[in-house]
Amino acid sequence: MTDLFGSDESTAPEPAKDAPLADRLRPKDLSEVVGQEHLTGPEGAIGRMVAAGRLSSIIFWGPPGTGKTTISRLLADAVGLRFEAISAVFSGVADLKKVFAAARDHARMGQKTLLFVDEIHRFNRAQQDGFLPYVEDGTVTLVGATTENPSFELNAALLSRAQVLILHRLNSHALEQLLDRAETLTERPLPLTPEARDALIASADGDGRFLLNQAETLYSVDIKTPLDPAGLSALLHRRVAVYDKDREGHYNLISALHKSLRGSDPQAALYYLARMLVAGEQPLYVLRRLVRFASEDIGLADPQALIQCLAAKDSYDFLGSPEGELAIVQACLYCATAPKSNAAYKAQKAAWKSAQDTGSLMPPQNILNAPTKLMKDIGYGKDYAYDHDVKDGFSGDNYWPEDMVPDTFYLPTDRGFEKRIAERIAWWGDLRKQRNAKE
Repeated sequence: MTDLFGSDESTAPEPAKDAPLADRLRPKDLSEVVGQEHLTGPEGAIGRMVAAGRLSSIIFWGPPGTGKTTISRLLADAVGLRFEAISAVFSGVADLKKVFAAARDHARMGQKTLLFVDEIHRFNRAQQDGFLPYVEDGTVTLVGATTENPSFELNAALLSRAQVLILHRLNSHALEQLLDRAETLTERPLPLTPEARDALIASADGDGRFLLNQAETLYSVDIKTPLDPAGLSALLHRRVAVYDKDREGHYNLISALHKSLRGSDPQAALYYLARMLVAGEQPLYVLRRLVRFASEDIGLADPQALIQCLAAKDSYDFLGSPEGELAIVQACLYCATAPKSNAAYKAQKAAWKSAQDTGSLMPPQNILNAPTKLMKDIGYGKDYAYDHDVKDGFSGDNYWPEDMVPDTFYLPTDRGFEKRIAERIAWWGDLRKQRNAKE
């Protein structure tokens, strides 16, 4: 896989006149790269490296079609390094050995090598470790490209020897610049109305390569009258959203959904829910996260939230897609608009810690069951106060181990149903104090 205006060849000859539009528009200088000025500008990391004439090893992290390959090639030219490119998808240990051997040969002749590794995260841990000695002794300056979070996909040892630079998804201004360049190069305006042009840019989802490929398709078709958005949609397809269910895009969106729900923003929550489901996320995974949210962030502030989420799960099981997805939407909106409390979540953490700290302390004998005569003889169940037989249905008895000071784990908020629970707990507390005072 190559990047915006990129190639997997170790050299970049002038593209032929019939080469793909994206290839013909490849920048010839870092100043021509669009959308990454935070890196390529005078104050950016790349701009500073080029100005100093010294290049450190780099990991480029960013979405597809944002210029990772192009910038790498231009960097080699800017600092006078030989450019060598490989792809982790198609290369193995034997290929790496050849690359490193060639780099050493060129180094002996005074020519250092910039080794560009596309999809570097696809190399396994052992293969990544194989880069280390050649990076450390200066045989190669490594520039890796990845669409995945380097923290998860790359060895810590490799990351410690490289600077991670983040490339941004191309915004509408940067994509507009690409279309302007395409029209200048071809000396033809795109056959689109202004509204359709905006729709074309939106359909690229920040991917410059995809946008130029779409523009090339438009140029290849005989279009007499400029297309409106409906005509454009009928002719071209949208870019499929970047979303790997077991990688960072997955975790980013579920995090955004969870935090939008916690922040009581039903509109944003519904948007992220839609992003996940439209991209192909398993509805049952989303439902599991909603059930967890109902317990963690709503709890007893609205006990119905958990019931709503479980009902949505049953509804989806019964109806399937797409009909059952409306029940997921209902559960999502219910959770977003419900009063929030993490009191149950905090109570669980505190209680679990206390249980671990106190070990196997025995409960008081009066609340132990006594199914045998021996157990009754040694005091199990003696003087147990049956709460239903006591005034107010509350005995105020002590239920804690003798060697443990009573603790407080659950502190209900004053929101939703928990406000009533707090009042009830306070009332029981007053009764307990009154009855203890009489004893």
